[in-house]
Amino acid sequence: MKTLHLVFHPNIETSRVNKAWAAKAKAAGLHVRDMYQLYPDFKIDIAEEQKFLVNYDRIVMQFPFYWYNCPPLMKKWLDDVLTFGFAYGPDNGLKLKDKELLLCVSVGGAQAAYMPGAYNGFSVTELLRPFQQTAFLCRMKYLSPFWLHGSVRANDDEIAAAGDRMVAHIQDPSLSDVWNLQTRIFRELGVIK
Repeated sequence: MKTLHLVFHPNIETSRVNKAWAAKAKAAGLHVRDMYQLYPDFKIDIAEEQKFLVNYDRIVMQFPFYWYNCPPLMKKWLDDVLTFGFAYGPDNGLKLKDKELLLCVSVGGAQAAYMPGAYNGFSVTELLRPFQQTAFLCRMKYLSPFWLHGSVRANDDEIAAAGDRMVAHIQDPSLSDVWNLQTRIFRELGVIK
């Protein structure tokens, strides 16, 4: 399984969590790409990014949770790279079909703040649904995401331990039943064969 690990952090050098996680992923032999370093001007080489995606089986997107979403470059990357005829559209244009998508997210707030009726009103799983739907549109397998709550208050040992758990999570081939459930439902509806 070839794994591509895309890191979307606007200032990785000042990051405690995402910087440590990227280093753990690199030390584990994953192909780590610092997207803000590659595209500080937001001028994304679409053909190059699509070439990378085609050549890997599992795509990991690591990012800090910003306003219940991803950083701006990641949003632009999704808009620019996942084009009609490449990522979605007619069956012969689905270059990401059956590839796996896994999110690794640093969440500043405490777990208690991310639930119905709490401060943020929704769980992290619920707030990540647009990414799950993106994977489904591209006919990718959406793997169970990894995240760390309370990342702004985590100490170095907690960050390192979370990085180890993240790498183990990325490397575990049986991460989620989400794709199997979605596939079964859409087959029953006749949306896919």
